[in-house]
Amino acid sequence: MPTSDYVFVKGNFDVTPDVKRDFDENGYVIIRGILDKHEIAKLRQALELEEGVKKHSYEIPDGSGRNVRLCIWRHPGNDVTAMIARMEKTAGFMGKFLGGEVYHYSSKLIQKEPHTGGQFNWHQDYGYWYKSGCLFPDMGSLYIAIDKTDKDNGCMQVLSGSHKLGRIDHTFVGGQQGADLERVNHVRKLFDLVHLELDEGDACYFHSNLLHCSGQNNSARRRWAIITSYNRASNNPVPEESHPWPLYTPIQMVPDDALLRCDNLTDLSGKAFVDPATDKTVKVDSSSK
Repeated sequence: MPTSDYVFVKGNFDVTPDVKRDFDENGYVIIRGILDKHEIAKLRQALELEEGVKKHSYEIPDGSGRNVRLCIWRHPGNDVTAMIARMEKTAGFMGKFLGGEVYHYSSKLIQKEPHTGGQFNWHQDYGYWYKSGCLFPDMGSLYIAIDKTDKDNGCMQVLSGSHKLGRIDHTFVGGQQGADLERVNHVRKLFDLVHLELDEGDACYFHSNLLHCSGQNNSARRRWAIITSYNRASNNPVPEESHPWPLYTPIQMVPDDALLRCDNLTDLSGKAFVDPATDKTVKVDSSSK
């Protein structure tokens, strides 16, 4: 089985045929150090501001007694978090993995706090996005660890190669979409389970049909991550005239040093934060606001 595990070298890394082959075979690729310590520090500064994106967070029950806290925005905007979505080493790489031009579909901040952070049940991202009108699974996500992530604080887990199964039926588990658990139990016998233990700044690019989950945070350490999702330009959700999720909008690409050069920490205009009350794929814990 290909390793699907690489180290980013500034100015000397690209999605080569071998890297693309690993993505196609396993459904994911880890690229360690996609953000350096200075970029992570800048991103943390933006994410931790009370007037920053986290003020739009809400909680979704995980079906096991805890909540997952997150916020989602539909458009990149022009702040520090927007630079994550628009760089060559992020959006450009995802376009190469998915085989064509992509646009920003959504970004989210996942906040798993110490001892309380909930789990994400087994699911495929396309299990959500199919219900949101996307006809093809020509989509992928970029997970970037803001904090060190391991088994103790609820790291992401994947079933390597499971994207080849196609879409599995999803229903509500707590306030989330979860894949048919009976089917998942059979699938787990066929594919290797991989715990994605990542250092801050490490990234995982993964296909929308890859089965994945993450555990509860039972540690004394925070586990935050930012996830940017992309859709192929040819895969507009339907019906186009009334759809709440973004239609094809070309990405305004920026150089890979744009995050460090961006000083906009608090102007969040244009990001279009998701109101969970209008999202039919989730059920919010109304007592958490």
